[in-house]
Amino acid sequence: MNALAEIPARSSREVRAGMLRRRELEAFGRILDLHGRGSLLVTGAGDGPLALSTGLAGAAAARGLRTALVECDLTVPSLAGALGLKPSPGLSEYLGEEAEAQDVLQPLVLAGPASAGAAGPLICIVAGERGAGTPLDTAALQHALSKLRHAYELVVLHGPPLADESGTLRVAASGADAMLACVGPQLASGRAGRKVGKAVRRLPVASAGLVVYGADGANGGA
Repeated sequence: MNALAEIPARSSREVRAGMLRRRELEAFGRILDLHGRGSLLVTGAGDGPLALSTGLAGAAAARGLRTALVECDLTVPSLAGALGLKPSPGLSEYLGEEAEAQDVLQPLVLAGPASAGAAGPLICIVAGERGAGTPLDTAALQHALSKLRHAYELVVLHGPPLADESGTLRVAASGADAMLACVGPQLASGRAGRKVGKAVRRLPVASAGLVVYGADGANGGA
């Protein structure tokens, strides 16, 4: 797979504060120009997918798009800790009919000069605390993602890693308009890159691209 974009490593402080660095916006903007509406699934390996999904959702919101960031990794949740959000209720509680839709929406106000164009906060839905060991309700997840697509201009799905065996990644891919696989430089080319491409092609998504994380050498990301 050819790399669609390269993004620098993001510090945990920048992710948590919802900060956007101007040097990231060119890469995020290129992706948004291609996939700026509908639903976009982010997967991959290491820290890259979290940096990409949060940065991409933040950049979209900074453009004035009604944007939702949804954590679909129900097995190993990370979004609440990364962004300083409440860990529950989240998507898993909603799917289990333990929470209403309005209960799982958490607004994140963006920071930094690059966020001046934001028309409102970024809406986040964390994975919740019910997911580990709970069977996935495929139909309920598909229905929830469909409703989000109608409510927001862009829905960024922070998915499980490419090695996911729970079935969640496949379900999320089937409901996404496009997918981005975000990996470190060592997984972006050669034999490792071919394995990544093969894993991506097994997923039921019409359009897919590769993003390289930490290509500036600050962080390998995988």
